[in-house]
Amino acid sequence: MTAADAAATLPTPSPGPACAPRPGDPGAGDHRWFLGLVLPWNARAVTVVVAASLVVLVCVVASLTLGKLGIALGDLPAVLSGDGSKTQHWVVFSNRLPRALVAVGAGAALGISGAIFQSVTRNPLGSPDIIGLNGGAAAGAAAVTLVWPGVLPAPVGALLGGAIAVTLVLLGAGSGFHAPHRMVVIGIGVGAMALAFVQFAVTRTQREQAQQMAAWLNGSLSARGWDDVWTITVAVLVFGAAALALTRGLQLVEMGDETALALGVGAQRVRLAAVAVGVVLAAAAVVVCGPIAFVALVAPQIARRMTGSAGPGMVAAAVLGALVMIVADLVAQYQPWSATLPVGVLTAGIGGIYLAALLTHEWRRGNL
Repeated sequence: MTAADAAATLPTPSPGPACAPRPGDPGAGDHRWFLGLVLPWNARAVTVVVAASLVVLVCVVASLTLGKLGIALGDLPAVLSGDGSKTQHWVVFSNRLPRALVAVGAGAALGISGAIFQSVTRNPLGSPDIIGLNGGAAAGAAAVTLVWPGVLPAPVGALLGGAIAVTLVLLGAGSGFHAPHRMVVIGIGVGAMALAFVQFAVTRTQREQAQQMAAWLNGSLSARGWDDVWTITVAVLVFGAAALALTRGLQLVEMGDETALALGVGAQRVRLAAVAVGVVLAAAAVVVCGPIAFVALVAPQIARRMTGSAGPGMVAAAVLGALVMIVADLVAQYQPWSATLPVGVLTAGIGGIYLAALLTHEWRRGNL
């Protein structure tokens, strides 16, 4: 029996967010070739992505103009082109622009990583922070910077820590990605153990280092530099492209392993490749700004609801992740009720409310 004959004998999957769009379904569209990839084309999704990208650009401009040291909007083009005073140059190029670009890049990385894990696990709770990846990456970075300094660079430590955390979750779940709800429970435990190790590392260091580490663990974008910008930019460009290349395979895997196999896609191979990409993207975000909570959980789901598309929607998730991150950072900097907050504190507070609502929704549907 050929693959086409096998596909013809399979039952037609019911429409829903876990199935690829069919003609006539909401969000269905034709396809376009781009750099050798067949990408789904959805006019509504394109509109959402373009509009959200414009809002991100507006927020970046706002980050350069707000506050006491902000550059006047009329003077901003001249400063960006190289004119202006030394103070204006310091404000834009050494302080605010790197911070804004890191926020955009980290948000995009977390959005893509969240879309990957939610697609792989077929579970709206399957984001990097829920299944312990962010905690593992934070523990890895803490290990190589505080406990064993100089052994490995912090990005390598974060990558190894995230990979170890995901491996422990898969082994603990017992059935790999076929038991997504068990993965969530095991991931919470792995995240708790990673947090305990980080707290141990903080207690073993000098007070100044411990304070810096504690600020980083809250998820902070303060004092970001161009090295951080290049780190997250390279990660998003390289591994974001890899995520795009995996989009079609992930759409088929969401429909079920048997369907994917009948259509010539190895489900386990796609999952492993996607998880590797998701781990690197989440680890890169953790390296440049610490473990930012809930952006990877929220952004892909907002993207799916706004675009009406089936499948992971990598581009929309990246843009919405960047938007959530830059808006959260602006609110954290200029909220009126206290001094500047670490952005991770704000996203954790809002994300906790969202998670409670999501858990209630899944419980009522009988998925928990």
